[in-house]
Amino acid sequence: MLPTVADVLALDAVRRGNPRVVAGADRLDTRVRWVHVGEISDIANMLRGGELVLTTGVALPDEPDKLADYIADLASVGASGLVVELGRKFVRELPRVVVKAAEEHGLPLIVLARETPFVQITESVHARIIDIQLQELRASEQLHEVFTELSVEGASPAEVLGQVARFSGRPVLLENLAHQVLACDTAGRDTGTLLASWETRSRAVSPDERTAYDAASGWLITMVGARGQDWGRLILLSDGEPSPRDIVLAERAATTLALSRLLERHQESLERQAHGTIITGILTHAYADPEEAAARARAVGVPLTGRKLVSAVIRLTGPTDTALGEQAQLGELAEAGAAACRDAKLPALVGTLDQNHVGLLVPLPPRSTAEAALTALADRLRASYAGTFVLAAGSVVESIRDVRRSFLEAEQVADVAVRQPDGRPFYRLPDLRLRGLLHLLRDDARMQTFAERELGTLLAHDAQRNGDLTRILRIYLDAGRNKAVAAQKAHLSRPAFYDRLRRLERVLDTDLDDVESCLSLHVALLALESFRREAR
Repeated sequence: MLPTVADVLALDAVRRGNPRVVAGADRLDTRVRWVHVGEISDIANMLRGGELVLTTGVALPDEPDKLADYIADLASVGASGLVVELGRKFVRELPRVVVKAAEEHGLPLIVLARETPFVQITESVHARIIDIQLQELRASEQLHEVFTELSVEGASPAEVLGQVARFSGRPVLLENLAHQVLACDTAGRDTGTLLASWETRSRAVSPDERTAYDAASGWLITMVGARGQDWGRLILLSDGEPSPRDIVLAERAATTLALSRLLERHQESLERQAHGTIITGILTHAYADPEEAAARARAVGVPLTGRKLVSAVIRLTGPTDTALGEQAQLGELAEAGAAACRDAKLPALVGTLDQNHVGLLVPLPPRSTAEAALTALADRLRASYAGTFVLAAGSVVESIRDVRRSFLEAEQVADVAVRQPDGRPFYRLPDLRLRGLLHLLRDDARMQTFAERELGTLLAHDAQRNGDLTRILRIYLDAGRNKAVAAQKAHLSRPAFYDRLRRLERVLDTDLDDVESCLSLHVALLALESFRREAR
């Protein structure tokens, strides 16, 4: 950043001249682009603006009107200030007309009481300006390298904003055109304070230019978009007027965000990423205070405080669309879930949790039950999404602190329901009955020992002979031990099926007409299925 007039006055080469400000003391923050020494009265014609003019005044006119015009001309071309050395033309002080004109035009006017070699002043100021320009060039090169790498790597908005906050040391936010915060880096500031009433505050700041600084709010704003279609704004909070480096930083980050979105055509939308980040942050305790999570959710239009909360998980049940890809198919499911929530007038956080699950955190409307909200959501989702899926819900909780427990329950329910869906609009833990219990106990060594004790001999027999007796047992038990129905499902004649059952009894050393034995075997088969599904 270029030095100010005040910075120049603090240099040793200037201080030796015993400088004194006689006009424009409130304009000493004016930037100095260059220092120009000139003794002629029409020097303004040689300036481009931003110059600090040094003169002894020996060639200046004596007429008061012409002296006033001299000051006016300097101000009109944007000179940053005028330094006059006393002792040659003006012995003790400047004419009053010069001081008055400088005050009227807002031109900083400084006198040097002692004789000072101007060359020392110019060398000192120019050395500082060149040094600053070199620093800015190096910083610009560093920005270019960092954001080029982010673009190549397809960095997320959070990663891009993290770099902006690191370079600037200030909070930075990315919002959509509806003034909902898609991502933010607070740079250590309080999140709740930063995001309080965000939409209202943001709508009040609407500059005309693509990149502009709003002094009232202290925001540096740049539009984010590509191919003539803007989709968001990047906002850098500033304590004062931003430097050229801050402007370059904001615009470079906006370009990276726009490019990343072009490369993410088959990935999640930024809104889904923002929602998923908040949900993941809650589940992993990334937020030190639940109020931070609530503030971030409010910024994307989802109120979590003062509401009962229900967590839900959507999981695909059909085969993956190979043309679309697993991740893209999951992204489409997340978008469909978000659209269903909007249609049902349920503000919700909706985002992918991992490779298999789409998560929803739904604050229940006043006087609404979880059953009514989940049914409305399921109906709209099935009407708009062509694929097959299960919707599972956890328990209703009262605060953000309990959301993680509710989500874990919803994931467990989804993992069980996806194996044998029965067409319910949604599933909850009581709906799963024995399967749900076995899924919850799938990591228990005692359950694994039980399944191995019941089925180990049969599994070893099939493995050694490439047999299918385990499948026959499952068909028989699923048919309620009805041998005629089971034979039909196995596509075998009754004699052939009866022969398989006798072989099963010999291998298992048990009586398949015994109800308790069959119950034990059925539980073991369900447990085995739970183990195998978990290992996939």
